[in-house]
Amino acid sequence: MTVNDPATLAEVEAVFERYETALGTNDVAALDGFFFDSPHTLRYGVGENLYGFAAIAAFRLARPGGSPPRRIIRRVITTYGPDFATANVEFQRDGGGRTGRQSQTWVRFEAGWRIVAAHVSLMAQTH
Repeated sequence: MTVNDPATLAEVEAVFERYETALGTNDVAALDGFFFDSPHTLRYGVGENLYGFAAIAAFRLARPGGSPPRRIIRRVITTYGPDFATANVEFQRDGGGRTGRQSQTWVRFEAGWRIVAAHVSLMAQTH
């Protein structure tokens, strides 16, 4: 198995950037398109545990204004073979003192790269 094959890594970095753009602009349709449409897909958020694509999509629709603006502090994307990747970031929300963490598991399907599991959390206040 090849870890971080340059072509595969470039693909995942590009799809991750498109995800970040959709998150920042609250493009709900695009965000839904990044997640694998399956009851097995899950997303653990800062205040919610969402099991299945339908629950994730409903959460996004019900969240006014979308995700709070943020700045990525560190990003680590790793690919394992041609069809599996993880993306992890540390971020700082605008105006907030807490560091956040986001992890995503990406799988290449016939329709393209999709998130099958995601997690977002905020670390404890340090000052």
